[in-house]
Amino acid sequence: MSEKESITLTRDVDIITIPDGHIGKLNAGDLVTLHQALGDNFTVLTSYGHLVRIAGKDADALGKEEHHSATLVSENTAQAVEKNCWAVMKTVYDPEIPVNVVDLGLIYSCHVHPVVNDHYHVHVMMTLTAPGCGMGPVIQSDVEKGIKALPDVASVNVEIVLDPPWSREMMSEVAQVQLGLF
Repeated sequence: MSEKESITLTRDVDIITIPDGHIGKLNAGDLVTLHQALGDNFTVLTSYGHLVRIAGKDADALGKEEHHSATLVSENTAQAVEKNCWAVMKTVYDPEIPVNVVDLGLIYSCHVHPVVNDHYHVHVMMTLTAPGCGMGPVIQSDVEKGIKALPDVASVNVEIVLDPPWSREMMSEVAQVQLGLF
């Protein structure tokens, strides 16, 4: 992928507008510029100047392939499930910032509790870069869907907390270097 790749959509696609999180649609033949292709989604700039997110399942409309980047362990233990949860969360990106939610410091905790038949309940506490972030529910849903799709996970609760408030000091060194803040 080149930095500013222009692409003509080959079919209609559902979108989520950034930063407000509204659902919309782009049409086949619309021209977009690929802004970021990280995790399982694509952020594109429309010809009318708006950033929007296109789901990975619609990669073919961009002439791309859907990608899944989490490497998972195959054990059925609470520790393995927790490790897989962290791996999946590292594939979830803020659509405006090219850093995953773990390195961005948005994930405060991930607790795995056994339930029935060797399955587990996962409780994640996460925050947002700013209260009222329009993409917050979208990012929360991405984390939930990713974890819910893991083997041996019976249920997931992704709780948004705003205390303590997020600050850039919560980012990993890798994220700070990546964003030129370190």
